[in-house]
Amino acid sequence: MIKRIALIVTILLANFGFAQENTPSPYSFYGIGVSRFKGTNDIVNMGGISVYADSTHINVLNPATYSNQIVTNFQIGGTSSFYKLNAGSTSEKAKKTTFDYFTVSFPLFTKWGVSTGILPQSAVGYRFIRNNGTVDGTFSSYLGKGGVNKVYLGTGYKITKKLSLGIDFQYLFGSIDTQSQLYQVGVQYGSQEINESTMSGVAFNTGLTYNTALNKKLNLMTSVMFSPEATLNSNNVRTVSTVSLTGSGVAVPVSSQEVSVPDSKLNIPSKIAFGAGVGNRKWFFGGDVTLTGSSNQLNRFDNYENVSFENGSKIAFGGFILPKYDSYNNYLQRITYRAGFRFENTGLVINNTSIKDKAVNFGLGLPISGTFSSINIGVEYGVRGTVMKGLVREDYFGISVGLLFNDKWFKKTLYN
Repeated sequence: MIKRIALIVTILLANFGFAQENTPSPYSFYGIGVSRFKGTNDIVNMGGISVYADSTHINVLNPATYSNQIVTNFQIGGTSSFYKLNAGSTSEKAKKTTFDYFTVSFPLFTKWGVSTGILPQSAVGYRFIRNNGTVDGTFSSYLGKGGVNKVYLGTGYKITKKLSLGIDFQYLFGSIDTQSQLYQVGVQYGSQEINESTMSGVAFNTGLTYNTALNKKLNLMTSVMFSPEATLNSNNVRTVSTVSLTGSGVAVPVSSQEVSVPDSKLNIPSKIAFGAGVGNRKWFFGGDVTLTGSSNQLNRFDNYENVSFENGSKIAFGGFILPKYDSYNNYLQRITYRAGFRFENTGLVINNTSIKDKAVNFGLGLPISGTFSSINIGVEYGVRGTVMKGLVREDYFGISVGLLFNDKWFKKTLYN
């Protein structure tokens, strides 16, 4: 029954979520958009740390954790996010509902696990107007949508009882469509430029975990994760048009022409993360430090004088409390209570200002009676950017739901 429910929910969620614009952030104007995937719901609710995993909760941020699997693990998740975009003198609100991830993991042998799935890499979804009418008589508008996703296949192996090694192979794909329009006071027609980019590339991600007992009641978990820089091939098509505005403000092309524009190559930055934490079956607390080699990122077409990229970084802390996992008469004691915090330098620099992103998370893991499965619910409040130097501050609040199913799909039943 669980398998059927999982399959139906996944199909519905995937068909709905991939059709949406996944962010309203004006910072998605640059590069290949804003980074989207921070981990599965249970991991995000602990700040997005890559160090924690157990036999029923894998961590797709680090493929070495796949070696822990003793049951088939099926995860899907989505988020509804509410944004307030503040530019100082003006502000706007936006809402987005997105599909976040779909993963399946299972053990092959005692020391060997496998995982596959589809995850978002980045998202583009800006829409804004620039009014210079009182200065030079021009009005311009900008619209962008799309993003990059990845399909991965990974494996993890226990080299020893304490040490595990893992690797993910990833295929990245997606498209980004942008549109800009320019009008001038007193001129009958305006101009429009549409750029369509189809992207693809390959990447991989490696990880190590080392877990040991400090004493009878306390375990130490440590991890290292490394992703080398990857290249995205971008096939670009540009169309320029003369347009006129209807009474409702819709641009209607008067004449259009496709313009030759060279294909390009873009970078997925390298990343290395170190994590450590302590705990046991009832509680855990840990942290990560992640360094990103984003200083050589590029915009798809234009180089903007006031925009550059620097190496990024992230610090995350989080954990959980599970009062009594085997309680039979008190459901509240079987709930997993999670919380976390992260602070990130995104690597994007505008007007000599580094764009920062910080957030706090809280979540509940609600067990499904009679199974090792759970429904994970989380909330996140965060801030990206600033209103200083003509920039935009994004206040966002998200409500996420993740379904985690565990079952012994491949175990043969023996009868006497």
